[in-house]
Amino acid sequence: MSRIGKKPVTIPSGVTLTQNGQTITAKGPLGELSFTLPNVIEGKIEGDKFSVTPLASDKTARSMWGMSRTMVSNLIDGVTKGSQKNLELRGVGYRAALKGSELVLQLGYSHEINYTAPEGIKIVVPKPTIIQISGIDKQAVGQVAAIIRSYRKPEPYKGKGVRYEGEFVRSKEGKKK
Repeated sequence: MSRIGKKPVTIPSGVTLTQNGQTITAKGPLGELSFTLPNVIEGKIEGDKFSVTPLASDKTARSMWGMSRTMVSNLIDGVTKGSQKNLELRGVGYRAALKGSELVLQLGYSHEINYTAPEGIKIVVPKPTIIQISGIDKQAVGQVAAIIRSYRKPEPYKGKGVRYEGEFVRSKEGKKK
């Protein structure tokens, strides 16, 4: 049984949640997002609550149950508060800068890495070693952060690389003579 799926999602004031078949659409002060429920899940809007229930008792329906509830909750959070991820750059000479709408990264390679953010994603560089990625779609923000991190993942010997804020990288001991 899904413990997350059992809890209904509260719809705050200022957000309108509409259901058209299996498609759930949330409109709020920051924008509009939609999610299509899987066929094995049924959603109901009851006053200021939204609840999901599985149509079958097989493993697929139970696994989609909690995920569907969380996705609808993320829609509501996105249109009210938005989502943000912070990245840290660690290493000598590692830095980031914005040139127009393009993120320019210097990560120890012989060339610069240029990254253009997709529509709906805002990138801010308050310091040369910190990148803030924000938007209303939590999945898209996480995907952009993962792409930027993949350019130079943190390595365990010196700890250099791009990491999420607060991420712990276990350091290994180097070679011994």
